[in-house]
Amino acid sequence: MVHELTHAERIRYKRLQDTAYQAGEEAVANLQAALALAGLVLPSLCNDGPLGCRGFVRLGGCSVAVANRLAEVIAAGARALEAGQP
Repeated sequence: MVHELTHAERIRYKRLQDTAYQAGEEAVANLQAALALAGLVLPSLCNDGPLGCRGFVRLGGCSVAVANRLAEVIAAGARALEAGQP
C-alpha cells in the first residue's frame, strides 16, 4: 500500500529540499571561490540538487591540465593541514 503524505509532511519535505538546494548553491559558490584562488575553473561545476533531501553538487568534466593542477593544489593543501599550517 502506498503511503500518501499529509499536507504537513509535504511542507516539511519541501522545506528540506529547499534547504538542500540552498546548501548546494553555497557549496558551489565556495568551491568556485577556492578554485579561483588557485587559478582554476571547473566549467561544468553546478548545483544539481536536491537529491532527495540532500544537496548535490555536480563537479563535471575538465581538461587533463586542470585535473592535474587541481590534484597538485589539493595535495599541497593536505600536506599543509598535516603540518599544522592554516
